[in-house]
Formats: sequence, structure tokens, C-alpha cells
Amino acid sequence: METVEHPRIRPGVLEDRAYQGAIARSARSQNTLVVLPTGLGKTAIALRVIAETLLEQPTRSILLLAPTRPLVFQHAASVARTLFAPPPIVLTGAIDPERRRELLRPPQIIVATPQVVANDAAHGLFPLADLSLVVFDEAHRAVGDYPYVALGRALAGTPARVLAMTASPGSRIERIEEVFRHLRIEQFEFRAATDPDVRPYTHAVEVEPVRVPVPAEVQYLGIRFRTLARQQGETLRRLGLASGPDLSRRELLEIGRMLDRQIAQARARGEPAGGAVWQARTAQAIAMKASHAVELIETQGVEALRQYLDRQEADARGRRSPAVAGFLGSEDVTEARRRLAALTLEHPKIAAAVRLVEAEIGRRPESRVILFAQYRQTAEKLVEELGRRADRGVRAVRFVGQSSHGPDEGLSQKEQIQLLERFRAGELNCLVATSVGEEGLDIPSTDLVILYEPVPDEIRTIQRRGRTGRARAGRAVVLLAEGTGDEGMYRAAQAKERRMHEMLERVVTERRHPGGPFVAPAKPPVQRSLTDFSG
Repeated sequence: METVEHPRIRPGVLEDRAYQGAIARSARSQNTLVVLPTGLGKTAIALRVIAETLLEQPTRSILLLAPTRPLVFQHAASVARTLFAPPPIVLTGAIDPERRRELLRPPQIIVATPQVVANDAAHGLFPLADLSLVVFDEAHRAVGDYPYVALGRALAGTPARVLAMTASPGSRIERIEEVFRHLRIEQFEFRAATDPDVRPYTHAVEVEPVRVPVPAEVQYLGIRFRTLARQQGETLRRLGLASGPDLSRRELLEIGRMLDRQIAQARARGEPAGGAVWQARTAQAIAMKASHAVELIETQGVEALRQYLDRQEADARGRRSPAVAGFLGSEDVTEARRRLAALTLEHPKIAAAVRLVEAEIGRRPESRVILFAQYRQTAEKLVEELGRRADRGVRAVRFVGQSSHGPDEGLSQKEQIQLLERFRAGELNCLVATSVGEEGLDIPSTDLVILYEPVPDEIRTIQRRGRTGRARAGRAVVLLAEGTGDEGMYRAAQAKERRMHEMLERVVTERRHPGGPFVAPAKPPVQRSLTDFSG
């Protein structure tokens, strides 16, 4: 294996891949967005650009931004391991603002979360003008009101060059236009796994949908909650807010936002919103609760639904909410809870997931498995079931974010890092992860990724699947509950991913010819300033 030779890069550390070198060279002089499949070395490209920038502008600092603390520490370790440079400075919200200010002594390499830098810059505690390069990891986040947007705008008056990186910018041209605009991108570098210069470094990832039949008892519960959602949809139809009673989650959310705007406008005028508005808002909220209950029972499990209904009951005791009272007091929910109390079976997807993990570890004891689950209670149940297979070599642990949800405590930053180290070392061989495991985990030896449920978002699908096939051929399995929303979500994710690749090829083609796709929108988006993140 040939390695990169550079005055600022430690010998023998960084593999010299032609496509990485080409992208790094092109990113030296222009603000560049790099789109590269997961596992093909976006971090290596960033390190090569950082090394060259250290040579060119040795008196200025370099900032590397990442959305999560574990990813920040991972990047800091990569910088320290790869570059001849002073140890990087790590800035996260766990460090007091005044202490963060004391740590800034240009020139240096700073690795930080964007919220921290945005907050400090808003208070004059972070000198953006001292930067020569800013690296935005997971750059697809540079939309809406995420701090990357305000930071990109604040950098406009500085000499800093921008390197933005992502594996999955989304399937809509409007989204990538936002990223280009917010980060002032001048150049686009995209490689697909099938490109000639990339193909030698890719590893096959077999994606296998596994359909699981839903028991009649579970189907019955889903029917009761669907009936309730349809009743509320009929109310919204009668009030002129819907064309029919069968409403998607997206439609319900839009109706809720519209009603909330009407209520806020009435309050601003000092007037009551009116009985019809509140009737509609209650119906919309009940329909949302019923739809969520359908999702839980059909795609997650019996225990997940029980916990959700228990939380609703606790909420009803804590405050007077017409929506909660109407939901719990409905005939459908009353009957569903009666059936649920006597139900002893669990969702068959749990058994299917456990079988897949057990089979992989049994086949190859050195294997690593990541099992993604959308909900923490499902992850907890999966870890519980996998714990019963310890005598068969399965060593599983739950990997969740830092926030606590009531009695369900999150993992601290230190605990997350320790679990990842134990997983890499083989002390653990199965991570049961929520969305915190989607972005940037450096676990090259993962052999199997299981998605307990499909996610309709193509970015998250790509990130989850990308946890395997990084160092060798891998496998990804998606569990689908037959006849439920799982199947629609799976098809939606596939379609969006196809559109994303078509869109990226179109961007590449049009960028190569004058008059590319980035046309200013007719109505400028709402801009947020750094001070919006200071509070």
C-alpha cells in the first residue's frame, strides 16, 4: 500500500488513493463540497487539505466542525494521529465558555461542534477572522436553521476557505442548492461507488429486505387506532381542512402548523381563536396520537405501545388536555388497552432481529453487528432479548444519545466513547443504536447492519447502511412488517435514493457547463444570525 508523502503528514499513516488526492488538490483554492459514499475517505481528504493549508498559511488557525461530540473526538484523534502539528484543541458545550476562549491561541487546529462556535462567535469569543480553513463535516445539515447556516454566512467576510463533506446531500435539488448557497460553495466534487477511480476501494454491500408477518392480535390493535385516526380525519374534512378522512402524517402536521398560526394570530389581535379552530386542533392532535400508536404496534412492538399509552395516561393526570382526554377516552383506545393488557406476545420483528444477530455471530464469532432501532424502548427490548444469547457469544449493548427521556437516561459523551472503544476491541460485538449511531462512526469492521425498521429519509438510510462494507464486503438487512407502513417507507427510501443519484449526476453535468442549476430562489429564505444561537 502506497502512503501519502507530505511534510505535514506522518509517514505510513495515510493511504495514497488517487481520487482522494485529486479532490484534495482541487479543494485547495476554492470553497468545495465533496460528496463521497460512506467509507471512502472523506476524513482522509480533509486531512490532506488541512496538511496543505498548514504549509500555505502557517500563522492562521483551522476549524473542523462535526455535529456530535463523539464525532468531534473521533476527528481530533484522527488529526493527532495523522498530522505533524500541535495537538488539536477540542471545543464542546461541556467546556465553560471562558475556558474555551482561553484555549484559543492561534495558530492551531480546532475541532468543535457548530453550536459552540456559533454561540461563542455571537458573543465575540471566537475570532473567525483568524481562520484559514473551515471543514464542515456532515455538510447536508447546512439547511434551515442549523448553526452551519449562520456560520457559513458569518465566514463571508473572512479569508477562510470552506471544505464541506457529506455522503448524502438529499434527493431534492433545492436542498443541495441551499447547501451551496449557505456555505458559499464554488466547486462540486462527487464520486459514485461505480466511478473507475473509486471502484477498486469499494466493497459490496448486500441489502436484503426481510418481510415479517404481523400476528392477527397485533393487526387488530392497529385497526382500532386506524379507526380512531380516520374518525378525527372526518372531523377535519367536515371543517374544511382536508379533502378526505385518510390523512398522512405529513398532512396532519401541516394542518397542525396552519391551526397554530391561526391561534397565534388571534392572540396577537387580542381575540379568541374560535370554537371551530380549537375543535380542529383537538381532532388533529388525537389523529396524530392515533397514527403514532399505529406505527408503534405495527412496526415496533407491544411493549413500545404499552409504554406510549402509559405516558399518555401520566400526561392526562399532569394537565388538562382535551386531546389527551379525547384520545384516552375514545372507545377504540379503551378496547385496545383492554386487549393489550391480556397480550403476552411480542412483535415478531424482535425475534427476527435476534435470530439475525445470533446467526451472524455463530457463523463468524469475530463479526461486529449494528442493529438500528428508531425508538429507545425498542432498543432496550432488543438488548434485553439479545442478553439471553450471551451463552452463544452475543455481547450486546444499547447505544443512545446524551439526552434523558424521563427515567430513561442517556449516555454521557464519555460513556459513548467508551462503548465504541469496547466495540472496536471486540469486547462487545453488537451495538443496538438509535439515530446517534448514524453519522460518522469510525467502525471499519462492521459486518452486518440490521435496520429494525426502514426510514423514509434517504440521508439516514444511506448513513445507516454505510456502517458496513467499509473495510470488506458487508451485509445490510431491513426488517419489514408485512402490510404496514414499513413497506411504503422502504419503497420511498429506495425512490429517494435513486433520485439523489440522478440529481447529483445532473449537478455534475450542469456544473461542467456554464449556466448550471443554481438559480436564486424567487423568495429569499429567512436568514438567521449568529445571535440566534446564543440563547
